[in-house]
Amino acid sequence: MMHVVVGVMISAEGEVLIAQRPADKYKPGLWEFPGGKVEPGEGAFKALQRELHEEIDIQVESAVPWMQVKYDYGDRKVLLDTWRVTKFMGEPHGAEGQEVRWEKIENLIRYEFPAGNKLILERLRENFLLRRIDLF
Repeated sequence: MMHVVVGVMISAEGEVLIAQRPADKYKPGLWEFPGGKVEPGEGAFKALQRELHEEIDIQVESAVPWMQVKYDYGDRKVLLDTWRVTKFMGEPHGAEGQEVRWEKIENLIRYEFPAGNKLILERLRENFLLRRIDLF
C-alpha cells in the first residue's frame, strides 16, 4: 500500500487550497489536496513538510493529523494520511507548474477529484455545514 500524505489548508474565509494534477502524474487533470508519497524511513509530518515545499513552495510550521483513508484504485492501493495544516510560511503557488487555487468548501463539488478523496471531501462539507470550529 502506498503511503501518501495530504495537506488540507483552510483560510479564515473558509476556502480550501486545491491543485490540479499535472498531465504526467497518476489521474492527470483531476483536482487534489497537495501532498505526495512518504519516502522509506520518513515520518508523515516530515513528508508533509517536504511535499508541500516541493509542490506549492510553502514551509509547513504546524499541522495536526485529521483522518486516514484507505482506497483501492484497482491498479494501486493508497493510504491517504490527511493532515490539517494549521500554520505555514509563504504564499502557495504551483511550484511544479500545476494550477493551484483557493476555493470555497461549498464549491468543491464542482471539481473532479480522485475517488479516494471522497471521504475527505464529505468530511470537509460536513464540518463546514456544522461550522466546526476545530476544523477552521
